[in-house]
Amino acid sequence: MTDKFKLYGYRWVVLGVFMFINLTIQMLWITYAPITGPAAAFYGVTDLQIGLLAMSFMIAFIPLSIPVSWVIDTYGFRIAVSIGAVMMGIFGILRGFAGANYSLVLWSTVGIAAAQPFLLNAWTKVPANWFAIEERATAVGLVTLANLVGTALGMVLTPMLTETMSIPTVQLIYGGIAAVSSVLFIIFAKENPPTPPGPAGSEVRALMLDGLKHAFTVKSFWLYLFVSFVGLGIFNGVTTWVENIIRPRGFTPTDAGTLGALMLVGGVLGAVIIPPFSDKTRKRQPYILAGMLLAIPGLIGLAFATTGWLLFVSAFAMGFFLVSTSPIGMQYASEVTQPTPEGTSNGLIQLFGQASVVFVYIMEALKTEDGSFTPALLLAIGLLVVSAALVTQMKDPQR
Repeated sequence: MTDKFKLYGYRWVVLGVFMFINLTIQMLWITYAPITGPAAAFYGVTDLQIGLLAMSFMIAFIPLSIPVSWVIDTYGFRIAVSIGAVMMGIFGILRGFAGANYSLVLWSTVGIAAAQPFLLNAWTKVPANWFAIEERATAVGLVTLANLVGTALGMVLTPMLTETMSIPTVQLIYGGIAAVSSVLFIIFAKENPPTPPGPAGSEVRALMLDGLKHAFTVKSFWLYLFVSFVGLGIFNGVTTWVENIIRPRGFTPTDAGTLGALMLVGGVLGAVIIPPFSDKTRKRQPYILAGMLLAIPGLIGLAFATTGWLLFVSAFAMGFFLVSTSPIGMQYASEVTQPTPEGTSNGLIQLFGQASVVFVYIMEALKTEDGSFTPALLLAIGLLVVSAALVTQMKDPQR
């Protein structure tokens, strides 16, 4: 360390409250997926209309991502994330008060969805402001962990809670938790430490528009955008249609919740265990490639398993390897596109990832007459193979 820069213990407080709001918005996102059938019956709508509640997050992200990235890079993550946090808390509570009115539930969900880019597009900005370069992939991994834990809690708790209380009551509880997380972030988050976490040169960034232009000149960044599109598309697709995917094979909504939770637990472990190795070796590309390749057997098992233990093991393995590539990939994109601002590169990745709502819809469209998602899962396996091939063409940035 020199007198010009140092690391502060308070960085973990800032990261902690940021992780908490990312956790709560994921609970709000996924809450209907494991109870698609019962929710459709409760609101008197179709399975696809329930699926739309999750897909609306991806749809809203597409037009909002770039403007939100501009807000993050111009005014800082604290103001931007606080805007999203307040929106999340307000609309989360409103959804609980919507009762059995599907239209009100949908519009409240759109409000929550509009808040999501303010949170997701700051994933690399918070570590860049507070953490040393050799800690940043790990920090992004911890935010990814919180994101996955929130999804896992929504997948597991929602079927359990709806056995003893109404769906609107469950939504009101989740909205209350979101409001608390919003207040904690606003109170405890700070934009910058008293002194920078690294040498001044490591923080120099271009203006957003110049950075945007530069990012699109980097071949490796283009390749990773496609890879993130495929990875998040598969992850969101399986998560959104989890009950529908396994229903034709005789599995129950409880099995769907368990499968989703194990996939997410695997993702949590992958996001925690793998990024520190990437930080230590200062390599990104080999870890992204390994994750894509090793996720393929898990996805094959998810497509064809007829026994519970094989289905659950496959889901865990796919989650572990596929999700581990996300925090490493985001930090890779931040490094390979320098001096593009972190909010811009992160926002573009999240934008392409959320645009994978197209794939989520295609999965439902490819469903066979008997309800099987096998054709869609075979397409997903093929896309993973193509993505792995593209990763071999990506190069680690010169240090």
